[in-house]
Amino acid sequence: MTEGEKARLIAWNHELRTVHERLREALRLTRTALASGAPTQPAQRDLLLFCHGFCTALTGHHEGEDRELFPAIAATHPELRDVLRNLQQDHSMIAHLLGALQAAVAREAPPDELDRHLEGVAAIMESHFRYEERSLGVVLEALELDADPGQVLGPL
Repeated sequence: MTEGEKARLIAWNHELRTVHERLREALRLTRTALASGAPTQPAQRDLLLFCHGFCTALTGHHEGEDRELFPAIAATHPELRDVLRNLQQDHSMIAHLLGALQAAVAREAPPDELDRHLEGVAAIMESHFRYEERSLGVVLEALELDADPGQVLGPL
């Protein structure tokens, strides 16, 4: 195996961790926008923009995993099907939480309600990311998947 081939194999683990870190940062920015804004129109627009960007990025990440990454892992590692099913259930739960957050932002819910939504998303998202990184890290180091990382892990 050449160095280039080895770098590509290990890159999936690195790509996943990089995307997770970007999503964590997007959530931090969203929470900062909420914490710093008085209920003025510009602050509400900023929060809406941050929330929309974060929700779109996280949804795209999970859809890419469900569509591309998880089937590739299941094909070569059938012993991980329960783990993959758990991760997909997390994706469904997170999608539900994101929908509730987006609805709250759209109706201009009070900051304390928005913070509760963000706190719930943050807790589940972090738990999910850690479980995914622990459970799939070694597999991703050796995964041979010739695909565009943006299609597999979402456009970030």
